[in-house]
Amino acid sequence: MQHAQTRADKIALSIIDACGSEDWTYAQLNAAILGVGTGLLSTGCVSGDRVVIRLGNRADFPIAFLGCIAVGLIPVPLSMQLTQAEVLAITARIKPAAAITEDTWHIGAPISVDLSALQGFYGLSPAHILDGDPNSPAYFIHTSGTSGTPRAVVHAHRAVWARRMMWDDWYGLRDTDRMLHAGAFNWTYTLGTGLMDPWAIGATALIPRDDTAAADLPALMARHRATIFAAAPGVYRRLLRSDMPALPDLRHGLCAGEKLPLGTQSTWENATDTAVHEAFGMSECSTFISGCPARPAPVGTSGFAQMGRKLAILADGAPVASDVVGNIAIHTSDPGLMLGYLDGDQIIPPAGDWFETGDMGQMGADGAISYAGRRDDMMNAGGYRVSPIEVETALSAHPNVQDVGAVAVTVKKDVTVIAVFYTSTTVLDEEVLRDWCTARLAPYKMPRLFVACDELPRGSNNKLLRRMLRHNWETAHGQT
Repeated sequence: MQHAQTRADKIALSIIDACGSEDWTYAQLNAAILGVGTGLLSTGCVSGDRVVIRLGNRADFPIAFLGCIAVGLIPVPLSMQLTQAEVLAITARIKPAAAITEDTWHIGAPISVDLSALQGFYGLSPAHILDGDPNSPAYFIHTSGTSGTPRAVVHAHRAVWARRMMWDDWYGLRDTDRMLHAGAFNWTYTLGTGLMDPWAIGATALIPRDDTAAADLPALMARHRATIFAAAPGVYRRLLRSDMPALPDLRHGLCAGEKLPLGTQSTWENATDTAVHEAFGMSECSTFISGCPARPAPVGTSGFAQMGRKLAILADGAPVASDVVGNIAIHTSDPGLMLGYLDGDQIIPPAGDWFETGDMGQMGADGAISYAGRRDDMMNAGGYRVSPIEVETALSAHPNVQDVGAVAVTVKKDVTVIAVFYTSTTVLDEEVLRDWCTARLAPYKMPRLFVACDELPRGSNNKLLRRMLRHNWETAHGQT
């Protein structure tokens, strides 16, 4: 890393908890990363080999990840929440040469590097950094799997450079910042926003340990003088259940992973006197639509296309008029877009001029883009297409509603209605909720069912699983 010379003694990474921090300087990180490169090559790995990484929120994770990339190996981060069966299914598809893991069970790779062996590499002589083709594969990331089997997304080395578009147009990032990210390292949101981007600019990354509760995050922000806080909407929702301490160092928050409810956003802003800037993105291209300190997103939108991005809203492959809902698409020339999906030993690249994301949205006359939900999550009510986001936004503004998901469910043959599933701080009368929504939604968007839940189903990255909501309700009511 370039800052190992220019900022050798500056703290690059702090793994934090209520007891203190484990600190790594830029020089220490660099030495460990290049030592890992040497160690992995000594195991028999060769440039181009795939290396599965299953480690928790510890410094060893990014050291292993960057150690692979430094010598031309291709890291494949996997969530610690996956079961052995799920891991083995993935490794059977991607055929890794090695696995770096805390697991005691077989992970499906010929070479196994446990935590002790990995840490033993840190003191080895530094590897020579391989200067590869910027368009060659650098790492794989798996999609969340909310629409089926997770797919391996292949990213190029150029993807790290492309992330610079976010520095100004989302983060407002400075080299003096202390970025606290409350996510798992295997997630691209944490890996990029929480680690790679702060390090690329020379800032400090603050990462809570695995077992940190959301309620403890405000105190950690204050104690470790975080200037930017980044998390998924669900984390914001949970931490705001507790009183917020004074946060004099905090400049603003960042949010991605799914749509941020307006109620959660306003609660955060009232509690901290700082803004929270949302971004839209996906595993295939990280984030490319956002608000930022210099240009906040208009209320109800996800923001604007970041500088250097070429976006369109398409229907049947052609751009639609302003304020018409269509498929959010990014041009295939974007340097941050994936090389393609892995299919056996082949990489299947995006076809044509546009990569259609499968996410629906509309662009206003000012260029701001409003997110309408996944294409397969769109609801049909009396012939009208209704975005679940609109319904969820309306109900989530209720002061006693904590979490909400909207789906169309089948109530009898050939009859579907809009249902909202919610959690709340108290028992809520259905008529109260109905009146609340009536004041905020057109009649054809009105939910017909209001279902109170203890919790809503969410994936490993905290994304709402609307398909599971629908399946569970229809199964319970004999409609499957």
